[in-house]
Amino acid sequence: MLKIDKHLPAPHGIAPVLVKRAAKLVLPFGDRSKSRLRAVLDNGDEVALFLPRGTVLRGGDLLVAEDGAFVEVRAADESVLQVTAGGTGQGSEEGQLSLMRAAYHLGNRHTPVEVGHDYLRLEYDPVLADMLVRLGVTIARAELPFEPEAGAYGGGHKHGHDATFAEDYAAAQAVFHEHHGHDHDHGHHHHDHGHGHHHHDHGHAHEHQHEHEHGPGCGHGHDHSHRR
Repeated sequence: MLKIDKHLPAPHGIAPVLVKRAAKLVLPFGDRSKSRLRAVLDNGDEVALFLPRGTVLRGGDLLVAEDGAFVEVRAADESVLQVTAGGTGQGSEEGQLSLMRAAYHLGNRHTPVEVGHDYLRLEYDPVLADMLVRLGVTIARAELPFEPEAGAYGGGHKHGHDATFAEDYAAAQAVFHEHHGHDHDHGHHHHDHGHGHHHHDHGHAHEHQHEHEHGPGCGHGHDHSHRR
């Protein structure tokens, strides 16, 4: 069994003649997202992948086996939903709006999606198919290669091949919580100190806070503030 531990993302600059002669590793997207995998090449050879954690293989990438042989990665056909614009036509404003709305709702569900010039493509799912129909787009089940977008929060390779969607989602959550926490603290201090001390009279801000400590609408707090 050949061991493969080197990954050359496309475009890799290897001569086309060498790529053409290379054995092919044909896998669906789920398997191309695994850094540890046993598989069989198109020539019958068995291989074991030991790639850096988080590697996502794309059609056209090259792998290098321990004996120096090249292996070309190809995306296998798999069951997908092909989503195109609904409405009065694919080129219409209504149709394009329906496609954008579909992309938004799929993104909200963290669904891996391939984005084409005039289509969206995702792994077949009957629940999502029903949702998409209700959003007004046209869907068709097909057997096609699936190359979803790389995550926007991936780890930094310029081609975006080095992060799985699970890791992208975790990174996105970390970024969200970091920014949310920062914004919350910033907003809190800005409200208490910026507005309380700079934009309003300090005594007024203090008495206003005192009223709420005694309860909204408290007569004592109101009278005390009025007398001041």
